Amino acid sequence: MLEGITEEKIREGMELIRRGFDEKKLRARLGKNWEAIVEIARARIKARDKFSRDDLWMDLEGLRYATHEVVAKYRAGRLRKFGVKSIADVSCGIGIQLIFYAMRVERAYGIDIDPLKIEFARRNAEKYGVSNIEFINADSLREETVRRIDAEVIFSDPARPPEMPERRLEDLLPSPLEVYRAYSSKTDAFIFDLPPQMRRERVPWKGEFEYIDLHGHLNRLTFYTETLARAERSAVILPVGVRLESNPDLEDIVEWTEEPGEYLYEIPQAIDYADLLNELFHELPVKAKMLLREKRRVLATGDEPVKSPYLKRTYSVVAVLPFHPVRINDFLRREGYGRATLKVSVPQEDYWKIRRRIETNLKGEKRAFVFKVGEKAIIAEGL
Repeated sequence: MLEGITEEKIREGMELIRRGFDEKKLRARLGKNWEAIVEIARARIKARDKFSRDDLWMDLEGLRYATHEVVAKYRAGRLRKFGVKSIADVSCGIGIQLIFYAMRVERAYGIDIDPLKIEFARRNAEKYGVSNIEFINADSLREETVRRIDAEVIFSDPARPPEMPERRLEDLLPSPLEVYRAYSSKTDAFIFDLPPQMRRERVPWKGEFEYIDLHGHLNRLTFYTETLARAERSAVILPVGVRLESNPDLEDIVEWTEEPGEYLYEIPQAIDYADLLNELFHELPVKAKMLLREKRRVLATGDEPVKSPYLKRTYSVVAVLPFHPVRINDFLRREGYGRATLKVSVPQEDYWKIRRRIETNLKGEKRAFVFKVGEKAIIAEGL
């Protein structure tokens, strides 16, 4: 499967890819198994910001589904607080989340139906110096596989078919519904990695929905069944590590306004998806009001500057204009802005046309952020 593929050959493949070698030259230089070498090399290059190591074993598909190392560390640390001693990952892929869980428990199992993924995971465990994992190449739902597993917690990060029109449990592979049925006689402690866009009412169990924001983007939805839950809903901002939990006893202080104040506060998607705006407003050290709530952008506003680990970014409002690209461009050129970042929700076919009009002939050192709220353009600078 990976026989004859050495670390030296993969490193050579990475260097040749970076130098722009085409397929014919790669085949000639790398020789036998060149396609597999190139696949691993391309995955390592693409994964440079995902893991702390640059020598992990994976293909591009394995990389796509692999948990970011920062997220894997966080979730493993959370699990440790429950005193868990054993865990099974029933769709472990290349093994990143499993490996970090294994660092926090006495015994771990990694199951995957794909023998190549199991081999990748085994080698990656060696890279991280983890030796307490039993790897099983099998169908995780088969009765004989289930009988082999003796774990307090079952974790599953199922594959998400890209053509799914709507996020449903039954469409994931393996389906969390089937995983639960197969292992519920052994434990009531389950952790499922779910698509963040999935509606919570589609999940039939009681527990906690934890939305994870990584580097300013919604990264994961982790569902914990009731025995592992700490709240009904939560949001975690990584790598900072702050956490916000639902609290139904808080007074509702969320107010809306159509007029921006002197500052804009950009709210992480994880907090919005978790419906924790009220909890956020209680954490902020200043009075704020909601200004915009869209799928990809949530804004609050106020009259005081604020830095908070719960906010994505704070901006100072410079001007409010009608949203007309030419008028925006006139203002930016007149005020000496050399760059403009558009933070607007417009049809994809219109985006580049609008952007070109706004950025035409800009010169200067300053950078503007352009927001669209209703029919208004809010010109702001980042703090």
